[in-house]
Amino acid sequence: MSDERKIRVLVAKPGLDGHDRGAKVIASAFRDAGFEVVYTGLHQTPEMVVNAAIQEDVDVVAMSVL
Repeated sequence: MSDERKIRVLVAKPGLDGHDRGAKVIASAFRDAGFEVVYTGLHQTPEMVVNAAIQEDVDVVAMSVL
């Protein structure tokens, strides 16, 4: 078994848009590719995304804005 840790990705959905299907599809694709994924949920402010990224110690932040 490899000692390398998985790359951690934060998937965030900032703004007021209530549709998160795309973000969930991307999160699922990251998981299927072997990444560890943290999904913040809907209606995140930029500050909330930054705080989550720091708290979760992620390597990558992916944001769905459409």
